[in-house]
Amino acid sequence: MTVSDPKHDVPEGAREKDQITTDPSNPSERMRAGSMTLTLAPWVIATVVLIFLPMFFTSNSTLTIMNQMSITIVFALAYNMLLGQGGMLSFGHAVYAGVGGFACMHIMNMSDFFETIPLVILPVFGGLFGMGLAMIVGSFSTRSAGTVFAMISLGVGELIAACSVIIVAFFGGEEGISGDRTYAQPFFGVEFLQQIEVYYLTIAWLVISAALMYLWSRTPVGRMANAVRDNPERAQFLGYSARWVRYYSFIASGFFCGIAGGLFAINYEILTEENLNTASSGVILLVTFLGGVGFFFGPIIGAIAFTLLQTVLSLSTELWAFYAGTLFVATVMFFPGGLAGLIMMHVPAFKLGKASGLVMPYIKTLLPGAIGLLGLAALVEMTFHFRHAATGDVEMTLFWTTFNSHEILPWIIAGAVTVIGLGIAKVTAPSLKEAWNEANTAGGAS
Repeated sequence: MTVSDPKHDVPEGAREKDQITTDPSNPSERMRAGSMTLTLAPWVIATVVLIFLPMFFTSNSTLTIMNQMSITIVFALAYNMLLGQGGMLSFGHAVYAGVGGFACMHIMNMSDFFETIPLVILPVFGGLFGMGLAMIVGSFSTRSAGTVFAMISLGVGELIAACSVIIVAFFGGEEGISGDRTYAQPFFGVEFLQQIEVYYLTIAWLVISAALMYLWSRTPVGRMANAVRDNPERAQFLGYSARWVRYYSFIASGFFCGIAGGLFAINYEILTEENLNTASSGVILLVTFLGGVGFFFGPIIGAIAFTLLQTVLSLSTELWAFYAGTLFVATVMFFPGGLAGLIMMHVPAFKLGKASGLVMPYIKTLLPGAIGLLGLAALVEMTFHFRHAATGDVEMTLFWTTFNSHEILPWIIAGAVTVIGLGIAKVTAPSLKEAWNEANTAGGAS
């Protein structure tokens, strides 16, 4: 067997000096942008953390929250394949996860077949059904992007959600469809009777799906999806069909949405019309934007933050959706890069070795600002209790403190905390800006 040497193997008719060669052993010449390899360290660390989390959070309710978080991450990453990588805004993407989940529920109820397969491969069937639906819808919806695609996705989502109460044989009507995951063939003796067993099944699919979606983003189709998003005319000029690139991305996204739907079916053993409607599609859009559509790990952060808001914060207040919406609006208006963008903004400061100079300015500005926002939240909660509490119910508990919401003193304290905290933040904001400019300027501020 002969070994090719790029320095000596020159095609006939070409001069050696005209050849463009790279040396993979030289870090400066590695073409990382389209590499199909993974940087293993973050993946290994994340996997180890996921494996050992149940040792610290042992209750079934906490495991259920972590399962929901994992499912939302898979769904958000799949949605980001369209929005972040392909520039396609979908208002009805929940239908692909929902149809995949309903298909898995029907397989659960096919006892003769379900007893012959292990539960761990059930999400694959959900992915195939989600991909099948995406192939049908994508054949006409991906002809163009922008407003046309968004409106078609909204119409298809509403159509299928309406069919959920009409086609009772598949969707089960208003009651939905339920099943029992324990009827599946045991997987190495595991029957998935306990929540911890379902947790490890879910995180296994989370890691596999996230890795596959990351590798997809490094393929030629994944890279061309970025080009079609930014400049479809130029991509077509180079010989690539913008429609087919969008179509392939749409199919891949539908597959992983179906996997998320299959995991939902396994975890909750019931699916209803709520898994298909526009509200679910809106939630995943919110999650993806909140995390940051410009970064692969952005939807992961968004899914974690939103799940905590939806589950943990909802236990403390009825207004959790108000706070989630406010956070979403603030993110779109002031931090379009999302939470991931906020993190990545600090990379230059770390590379310049000046990140430590931001610690004290952050404490002086962000800490009073956070306290002021808590005071503002207290005013909102007190107003809600004052207006909607039952007659005679004057006591409320806020921040582990019980007080009378009809007395003037709590209002004065909450108002003072809000004004003082936000006032200090406003006064110290210029110094924070100066510190930020200094930290991000090589050799000192200009």
